[in-house]
Formats: sequence, structure tokens, C-alpha cells
Amino acid sequence: MPSESAARKGYVMSTRIEKDSMGEMEVPAQALYGATTARAVKNFPISGRGMSRRFIQAVGVMKGAAAQANASLGLLDDKKAGVIQKAAAEVAEGKWDAEFVVDVFQTGSGTSTNMNANEVIANRACQILGSEVGSKEIHPNDDVNRGQSSNDTMPTAMQVSALLGITNDLIPAMKKLETALSEKSKAFEAIVKTGRTHLQDATPITLGQVFLGFAGQARRGIERLEFAVKELSSLPLGGTAVGTGVNTHKDFPSKTIEIMSKELGVTLSETDNHFCGQNNIDAMISASGCVRTVAASLYKIANDIRFMGCGPRAGLGELQLPAVQPGSSIMPGKVNPVMAEALLMVVAQVFGNDNTVLHGLYGSNFELNTMFPVTSRNLNESIDLLANAVNAFVDDCLTGLEATSAGPDGVERGLMLGTALAPVIGYDNAATIAKTAAKEGKTIREVALRDTDLTEAQLEDLLEPISMTRPQA
Repeated sequence: MPSESAARKGYVMSTRIEKDSMGEMEVPAQALYGATTARAVKNFPISGRGMSRRFIQAVGVMKGAAAQANASLGLLDDKKAGVIQKAAAEVAEGKWDAEFVVDVFQTGSGTSTNMNANEVIANRACQILGSEVGSKEIHPNDDVNRGQSSNDTMPTAMQVSALLGITNDLIPAMKKLETALSEKSKAFEAIVKTGRTHLQDATPITLGQVFLGFAGQARRGIERLEFAVKELSSLPLGGTAVGTGVNTHKDFPSKTIEIMSKELGVTLSETDNHFCGQNNIDAMISASGCVRTVAASLYKIANDIRFMGCGPRAGLGELQLPAVQPGSSIMPGKVNPVMAEALLMVVAQVFGNDNTVLHGLYGSNFELNTMFPVTSRNLNESIDLLANAVNAFVDDCLTGLEATSAGPDGVERGLMLGTALAPVIGYDNAATIAKTAAKEGKTIREVALRDTDLTEAQLEDLLEPISMTRPQA
């Protein structure tokens, strides 16, 4: 049927008739998808959002590998397997992304998306053979979907897609971040500033040590992501409908997964418990939790840098952030920490996506989870957003970040320098000096020199800020 908008414009969309198990269905004449996909398009006009590019890549690789495995097992003739592999490779490369038209909000097992892939690959394989689209010389169920069910292919593709995103995009971005933070730590190692706890002045710390802490967060984030990759790599392919492996060869999953591993350049394996592998989304929830924790670390890093750079005159002003664009439409000369703000907004989105993934557990009833599509899309979006935002933050904020004199200038005025006096004159006496200095607007050094027996030389030694940043012998 022509779309409503097309009809209003006077256009007539040409269609063809295809059949599925429910009967005839009109399909756009030029579409590679078939009747089952067309039904899903009609049934789910909800968001206009489909599955992610990386998910479609994973599906294409999986379908091609499945055809190769089935051929090696004598379950699919070589000619059919060959054209399915070619068509599936085109899907993996992104050539037919526009043909993946099913909304993410659909059947919870993702059957509509699985059939979308089966139909596109089957019809494209028919074209490669020189046959008519819709002829079913290559059958979407019997050939492309052989040995498979939506119930095991969908969770397999969603885990692989998330694994690829973390491995190829997010971990490299986090390594780039760690390197940039480590370089700043070295560059700032001799710059002493006032530490802060409870948002109040604390003992001195070097700016290098602050960035060393940030670099440590990045390193631990990478380790968490590597743990997520390990969990995601155990795939449920081969369980078919309920985990029993009905209608599939016992060697099909291991052969298919081995082929996928080689093609993608990652380590994948068959789950040792198919019933566990597809009746829940625990691996996705765990991976999303790791991604969320990384996002939380990024919030800490970006927010601290933003506040250390606040000013330039009425704030802390300890850092000078690169000016990348005008900061105000009304205040000339204003520059804002926009790269940090963009990253903070991404973190907020990731937290929301993670909450959706977590709520996906409610679809885990009996032998199948039924929130596969939305779980996959949200986790993949989080991975993409974080990777892109981290790269931008490094390139346009961290790389050009500079220290100012504000940090060192404020150290001598810091009241917590009195902490160094406590081992010599006692906690109570040191506290009195700090309170007196605060009341009189003087420095700790000035009050201690006046109100104690400590000499100027002794105070010079005790109140040397850099020595307070290192453990005592």
C-alpha cells in the first residue's frame, strides 16, 4: 500500500505480493525485505528507530558464518551457501542498512528483526543468482535461518555487537584518555595546589597527583570493560527455541562461532549452558553496569576539571581550558567549558540507557527474555556515545589544558598547612593557630611565628608545601 504521505503528494508506490506463513502481503517493489518484515513495519509504527549499525554488522557476519557452517556439515549445498555468504557480507558491510526497517519497539525476542535479516539476505542472494526477488529460490527460513531461531540469534548478535563496540571503540578511547591524563600528570607534577575535601581546603597536593588519580580511574575503567568483553564473548547460539538445540546440528554453533571469531578478529565461544544463555540478559546487564561505572568515572573527571577551570577571575581558575567556541550570545569574550559539559550530558544519557537495560530483566520469564531489541539498542548507544565523547574531550579539552598560577598562589594562604605543625606542637595548638589565622586574615606561618617558639627556619622546613605531598620517611 502507498504511504499516507505518498498518497497526499499524488505518488503511487509500486508494490509486489509476497507470502509468508500468514498469507499474502504487499511489499514495496524495490525492497529486499519480504512479507514478514512488511507486517512488522505495519504493526510497529512506534519510534522510527531501528537497530544499531553494529548490530546489523553482527547479524550479517553471523548469517554468513551460519551458511558456511551448514555447508561444511552437509546441511546446505555449496551454491546456496556461497550466495548467502556474499549477501550476508554486504549486510555486514552496511550496504543494505536502509532495508532494516523494523522498529526497535517490536516483538521482544526480536523475531521481526531476525526475519528482516533473513529476508534481505535471501532476496539479495536470489539477485546474485539472477533470480527474481521474492522467488524464494533462497528461502529466508529454510536456508538463511537454517539451524537457528530468533531466540538464540538475537542474543548472540546483541552480545557480539556490544563486544565489538567496547573492543574496537570504547576501550581505545579510554586508553587514549588514560594516556592524555598520564601525560598531564607528568607535566603538572611539580605544581602544588590546595587539596580539597568536603569542598573545603585540605592539605597540599600536586596537580600532577590529581591527574594521576584521574588516570587511575581511566585504567580501572579499561579493566572493567575488559571484564565485560569476557562475559559477552560466551554466546547462546545453538540453543534455538528454548535452549535444547532442536532442529540444529550439534556442531553447528561451535563451527559458526569459530568462523565469526576469525572474521571479526575477536575471541568468541559457545556457552556451556544454553538454557542460561538465552533465558536472561545477565551478560548485557553486567556489561551495561561496567559501561555505567566508566561513565561515572568520566563524570568525576570532567566535572573536577570543569570546576578547577571555573572563573577565570571569580572562580578557582587553577586550570585554563582551551577556548573552542564563543560562550555566550550576550556576553562578549565569555568562554565556557563546553567539552566537559558535552561529556557530562553523555554520562546522563548513559545512566538512562543503563536503567532501561536493567529493566530489561523483567522480560526474563521462563525460557526466554523478551526485551532483546531495546536492551541491545540502549547498550550500543551508550558505548557509541561514550567513545565519541571521550575522544572529543581528549582532543579538544585535555590536550590543550594548561595550569595557571592560581593553585600555587593559594597554597601559602591555606589554613590546612597547620596540619604539618600538629606532630610538633600538638593537634589542639595547631587548631588554635588555624582558627586565629582565619579570624585575623593571616597565614599559618605568620601566626605560628608570632605565637609559638618555632623559628623561621623551622617553619620554613615544616611548612614547605611540596614535602607535604609526599609520605614521610
